[in-house]
Amino acid sequence: MFKLTKKVAVVTGGASGIGLEISRAFAKQGAIVHIFETNIDKAEREADLINANGGKAYCHKVDVSNQENVNKKLQKIQALLPVNILVNNAGIAHVGTVESTSEEDLDRLYNVNIKGFYNCMHCVIPLFKSNGGGIIINIASIAATVGIPERFAYSMTKGAIFAMTAQVARDYVKENIRCNSISPARVHTPFVDGFIKKNYPGQEKEVFEKLSKTQPIGRMAKPEEIAAMAVYLASDEASFLTGCDYVIDGGFVKLNN
Repeated sequence: MFKLTKKVAVVTGGASGIGLEISRAFAKQGAIVHIFETNIDKAEREADLINANGGKAYCHKVDVSNQENVNKKLQKIQALLPVNILVNNAGIAHVGTVESTSEEDLDRLYNVNIKGFYNCMHCVIPLFKSNGGGIIINIASIAATVGIPERFAYSMTKGAIFAMTAQVARDYVKENIRCNSISPARVHTPFVDGFIKKNYPGQEKEVFEKLSKTQPIGRMAKPEEIAAMAVYLASDEASFLTGCDYVIDGGFVKLNN
């Protein structure tokens, strides 16, 4: 079950955190994975490791906020083999209220977290239509629907992803294009460790425990757990699913209220 044999998948931000685990999991299930990253050195290292472990991965230096850049890379991949799957994962974070969020902060998050998702979908959907269908998986967040302290700009962008997912699913259901989103709570990635170290030096262990326990299940999610859901949504077994958001939160949304 859940095989992705010879399917061609594009994973944005696919060389770190959740995106990296999705790249690894897709390759393990047989997909040909194309990693879109701004850090090409890191992408090359991770693609090499996937290939060394029996998978098939390629990397591309792509700025998702640049539509021409995105389109050129997708056209290049499509010229070799039809693109079947897009995982919109590349994103950036910001801590701040509406008062402390500057216009520059807002624009920076918009360009990557909203415009970047739009650019990739805008460019890949014509390819999907010519291929007879395709699958889009957008990585959103529980911040799309639940207020999290000091995450104004970040929550705004994730809310937009939540809405775009439903709209794209509605508009292209008759084109055999499925679009779903995944909304994790806190996931233990290197970003989390770096954030805690930067903002709470000397208190890393205590802060990590506190953040972990905000999930009623008592821990943060593992990136592999998000990747497992992405594999399912990309597989033929999920062919009846579109326009849905899948919350992976250790009980955060329902059990904290």
